[in-house]
Amino acid sequence: MPDLIAQGPRPEDTWRRPVPAAGPVVLGRDADAWPVPWEPFLSRRHAELTWRAGRLKVRRLPDAANPVFHAGQPDDGFDLAVGGAFVIGRTVFTLADSRPTPSPPGDRVLLEARTITHGELERLKFRDAPHRLDVLSKLPGVISSATNDADLFGRLTDMLLAGVPRADAVAVVAVEDVGPVELFDYAGGPPEPPVKVLHWDRRRAGEGAFEPSRRLVAEAVAGDGQTVLHVWTGPGAEAAQYTLQGRFDWAFCVPVPGDGCRGWGLYVAGRFAGDPTTTVLAPLPSNELRDDVKFTELVAEVVGALRQVQVLREQQGVFRRFFSPGVMGVLSGADAPQALEPREADVTVLFCDLRGFSRKAEESAGDLMGLLTRVSTALGVMTRNIVANRGAVADVLGDAAMGFWGWPLDDPAGPENAARAALDISAAFDSVSRDPGHSLAGFRAGIGIATGRAVAGGIGTPEQAKVTVFGPVVNLAARLEGMTKALRVPVLLDEPTAEAVRARLPRDVARVRRLAKVLPFGLETPQVVAELVPPAGPDSVLTGDHLADYEAALEAFLAGDWVRAYELLHQLPPQDQGKDLLTGFILGHNRTPPPGWDGVIPLTTK
Repeated sequence: MPDLIAQGPRPEDTWRRPVPAAGPVVLGRDADAWPVPWEPFLSRRHAELTWRAGRLKVRRLPDAANPVFHAGQPDDGFDLAVGGAFVIGRTVFTLADSRPTPSPPGDRVLLEARTITHGELERLKFRDAPHRLDVLSKLPGVISSATNDADLFGRLTDMLLAGVPRADAVAVVAVEDVGPVELFDYAGGPPEPPVKVLHWDRRRAGEGAFEPSRRLVAEAVAGDGQTVLHVWTGPGAEAAQYTLQGRFDWAFCVPVPGDGCRGWGLYVAGRFAGDPTTTVLAPLPSNELRDDVKFTELVAEVVGALRQVQVLREQQGVFRRFFSPGVMGVLSGADAPQALEPREADVTVLFCDLRGFSRKAEESAGDLMGLLTRVSTALGVMTRNIVANRGAVADVLGDAAMGFWGWPLDDPAGPENAARAALDISAAFDSVSRDPGHSLAGFRAGIGIATGRAVAGGIGTPEQAKVTVFGPVVNLAARLEGMTKALRVPVLLDEPTAEAVRARLPRDVARVRRLAKVLPFGLETPQVVAELVPPAGPDSVLTGDHLADYEAALEAFLAGDWVRAYELLHQLPPQDQGKDLLTGFILGHNRTPPPGWDGVIPLTTK
């Protein structure tokens, strides 16, 4: 893609922006527009620029107070080819070739190369401190207001041109995945350092392309983290053949520190006003470039620090989607690596699966992106309620989510918090199920919760790991979720979870109904399973008396008194589907317990 160069009446009034391939941009003074701060004749929204079919379409907007000149005439709409230009007020806008690649390494002879250590500059004072500090004071705002990396790179180059008066050209560069500099072959053979120019600009737009030296960038960024200065000229006119395409006398590159800017560098180039042997080649304290190098190093330090803060905040923002504030406090502390180590813990695991997904997938075969949006919204309901109830999201798989409690902090209240999360998830789906226009209409959730011993923490390979839980309790929670289909209830609990919820949560928050003793398909150990029931209310299907009747029916069923059990089950409302397992099993055996009856109902499917 080409770049748009803005050049005002003064050399420092300039910027360079890459033209986006998708969507228009606006020139103007609005917050979301490309600004031209030196141009007084620019309106808040002056012109719209759109790249289409290899040309830049320029359209003057209706609110623009002043004309746009193209080919010497006012023009409200025209197409611009690469190399073309238009004018607003006193500013010329030129469509230029896209940014160049760095120059090949072996095309010139160096007169001088110098590594500048931080110690050489830290005690030196700026000779024009007010101007430099004024520019530096704007740097945090420049970084925080950048909408993306491309915008940040453009703003940094503008700042460097403003803060380094001797600079004729600047660039933000990057070296990716390189080893020691001495491994590079500068004689022209492979391997060559993978240097990229992220953004560049010149003080005078009409002077053509700017090609940073690959050798200089690699030595600085892929070296030992020190600034490197190169000089290509010497006394006498014949030395011009050694300059960078005969245009620049010197250049230096400052590495940007920090993981948030890994491989980045700030590249500054310019010309000498006098004999370089009395400037650059003299000891650094008398070097006319010392202020420029020190200023650029300060910019690099500030950029690296602020970017690192941004990266950490973004990472924490991602983590907050999966961990409660208490867990985040541990993971953000000084002992975070130790806290992430896997260990055995008493945990409660919640497994939640989306019901109705297969049918919706068939109905939405022609709109898979729409289906993905709906499923993502449903998963968001699950994960938000897990985190809101102090849980951690261990995994999101397709249309299912898994959460857990009890790590990295021990959580004796894990079963109750998991029960609260399950009720909140069910209520969220129930509240929209009756609205056919809602994106989650037709979806429900099946939830299984189990409590037991497991290994929790950062689990995986050395190359890739994730925070999750491992152990039989995880498999049991998944089985319970699957059993909600056969038992026709939304939330199933294992016996330890049911006991904890029954003992610790008041009945106006949650109720528990012991459903049956079952043998899950493929397992050898029977499980007593219970239903998590919302508190009684005006719309409740089950009253307290109904739950008491079911408990009595279950006791009779387990004891083999199926006549009494059947009578009690018929006292429950017909809308209650939780009774259907016992009722169907009794009728399937002609109301007579089989020989050797032990109270266990074998399940024939997962």
